[in-house]
Amino acid sequence: MPESAYDTVVIGSGPGGYVAAIRAAQLGMKTAIVEKDRIGGRCLNYACIPAKAVLRVADVLSEIREADEFGIKVGAPEVDYAAVSGRREKVISTLTGGVAGLMKKNKIDVIEGAGALAGAGKVVVDGTTIDAGTIVLATGSVKKPLPGMQFGGRVIGTEEAWALEKLPSSMAVVGAGASGSEIASAYARLGVEVLLFEALSRVLPTEDADISKLAERGLKKQGMEIHTNTLVQEIESGKDSVNFTFGSAEGEVEWLVIAAGRGPDIEGLGLDEAGVERDEQGLIKVDGALKTSVPGVYAIGDLVPGPALAHKASDEGVIAIEDAAGVQTHPIEYIDIPRATFCTPNVASFGLTEEQAREAGHDVVVGKVQYGAVGAGTVYGDRTGLVKIVGEKRYGEILGGHIVGAKSTEMIQELVNAKALEGGYPELAHLVHGHPTMSEAVLEAARAADGWLVHG
Repeated sequence: MPESAYDTVVIGSGPGGYVAAIRAAQLGMKTAIVEKDRIGGRCLNYACIPAKAVLRVADVLSEIREADEFGIKVGAPEVDYAAVSGRREKVISTLTGGVAGLMKKNKIDVIEGAGALAGAGKVVVDGTTIDAGTIVLATGSVKKPLPGMQFGGRVIGTEEAWALEKLPSSMAVVGAGASGSEIASAYARLGVEVLLFEALSRVLPTEDADISKLAERGLKKQGMEIHTNTLVQEIESGKDSVNFTFGSAEGEVEWLVIAAGRGPDIEGLGLDEAGVERDEQGLIKVDGALKTSVPGVYAIGDLVPGPALAHKASDEGVIAIEDAAGVQTHPIEYIDIPRATFCTPNVASFGLTEEQAREAGHDVVVGKVQYGAVGAGTVYGDRTGLVKIVGEKRYGEILGGHIVGAKSTEMIQELVNAKALEGGYPELAHLVHGHPTMSEAVLEAARAADGWLVHG
């Protein structure tokens, strides 16, 4: 049974919630975390982690298929999808078990049930009222259908797509943003006939145009059909397949995945009754310290404005708790949070695209270098990747960084750190990088922006 009073109660145990709870415990607060489903939230159980587990399988399969380029002869590989699913579940259980262990280690009470606000400084969990000095709302987001579409039958969301029990023969993915591109890339390489649809003019439409172009080229090489500027309509889900139209054509697949649109998971939280204000999109209004309009109540992650990213939620959880504890905090610069897409080729970015920088009136300088310009690109078999730095000419400021290619989701952090530590591309251009490494492409892109590209 939970105790009747805590210094901090966190509702939701995803990457935002559990990190907030741990930080609260570290700061000496008596803490409880409320979870209505499984510890670790949607990210660990249904989204980020299972997605990357399946994508990793597709990566390994691709490496095996390309082994002859490195002088290794192997037979045609086969996909044992039951084993793929088993590994996915093992990865999930390992990580969620780790989170449960962290709760125990930090003496955080885990309360199972649906939590809601119940007046000033109170939370109710399945009928039991608990006093809380600080309340952090961290319930994440839920899938939302696109206009004219609805979930049901063989029309599914991204979470269900990663949890399919059998490998389908065909799949349509509606939405070529990060989630849709990851699903399409994984299943196409696993042998599924994939149709990827995007209403806008290019895949990954929020990424820099140069990056998006190369990503689309790489996705097409995996055998999928990509249709941009295309709406999917007249969806009919049957027993064994889904029928739909796109443009003047018709399609039929085993599964249709809606991979665009999510909304804050606020049902049953008692926000309106408690007086918590929301914006026009239904997101909870917060200040730079994640305070809501109700004293003592904070909100983080997908419940509030900003990119819907797990690492953003985690950092917000730390800020909210530290503010509640009286520690000086600083608002997040949301534009500078790294964004990572784990399709093949990997895509990573932060800050402004070239187009955004020019529209904002900056005196823009651009440094671009392909992976093939540095030794590691050839050694490791990825010469087509690209590093692009968008800078401000006058002071050498890094306005944005954009990378497509192997390990880009790791490489982007160097550019993020340089910006955070108030370094510019001239400073980055003079930092010694190990050789031969992919990170040398970041070095050369900085040199290109500074006007003295060496390898290129």
